[in-house]
Amino acid sequence: MVDISVSIAGLHLRNPTMLASGVLGMSGKLLKRVASAGAGAVVTKSIGPKPRPGHPNPTFVELPYGYLNAMGLPNPGIDEFVQEIKIAKESGVPVIVSVFGQSPEEFAYVAERAEKAGASAIEVNVSCPHAEVGLIGQDPVLTREVVRSVKERVKIPVFVKLTPNVTDITEIACAAEKAGADAVTAINTVKAMYIDIESAKPVLSNKIGGLSGPAIKPIAIRCVYEIYESVRIPIIGVGGIQNWKDAVEFFLAGASAIQVGSGVIMGLNIFRDICGGIKRYLERKGFTKLREIIGLAHR
Repeated sequence: MVDISVSIAGLHLRNPTMLASGVLGMSGKLLKRVASAGAGAVVTKSIGPKPRPGHPNPTFVELPYGYLNAMGLPNPGIDEFVQEIKIAKESGVPVIVSVFGQSPEEFAYVAERAEKAGASAIEVNVSCPHAEVGLIGQDPVLTREVVRSVKERVKIPVFVKLTPNVTDITEIACAAEKAGADAVTAINTVKAMYIDIESAKPVLSNKIGGLSGPAIKPIAIRCVYEIYESVRIPIIGVGGIQNWKDAVEFFLAGASAIQVGSGVIMGLNIFRDICGGIKRYLERKGFTKLREIIGLAHR
């Protein structure tokens, strides 16, 4: 019998798949639907201290190799979102609330409110490439301040979502670990843009957005691999995962769990498909537990 359950900082998941933040995470009902489709945990849309409209349209572009978006972190604010967290908790799987703010105090405030609403863990978003919070995740000192502030206010696990838009992602990962982070999520979208050649103008209203999908998977794998050799805390891998083979590659690089974002465009059955593929792979290779292959590529 193959066991693909995982435990991250005391958070038990029936399987290693999670819904990534920013996709289908704005309502409790949608999060419950994703959980019923087989996800081991769900991550909400990033929530701030106050309502935020985000950037004007156009905010999303489909490309031959992935997706480009510049939403600008639109959200109803934590006070309004509390009820959605409570609904999502009815799913029976861990509900991880992604939080952001303009200061360490705002991050901590949102995290504390989320914990009181029933959040299973917090994912600190210091890495969105089309919002000001992305600058925090490029600075180890600011990252440390935010993580410490959140850790001082909540008792549930705190994950830090890292940006690939830095010279050395391990420096930021180490700063997060030293500040008390229980795990890191790698990676957020890659800073990018797209110009329409007929109008000779950037397509996105914000001009610059974040690239997701298959194009960024090799970047995410490299980041997870490097982080695994630099920190002792668990890594949650994300970026371009579309099937079980992609997921296994992340585990071999050092991830303990994975998140699926733009891959859900292919259908919510992706979570069960990935889990089934992982089990068959482990059986074929003679393994009985998922943890046996985590970091195996570092031999």
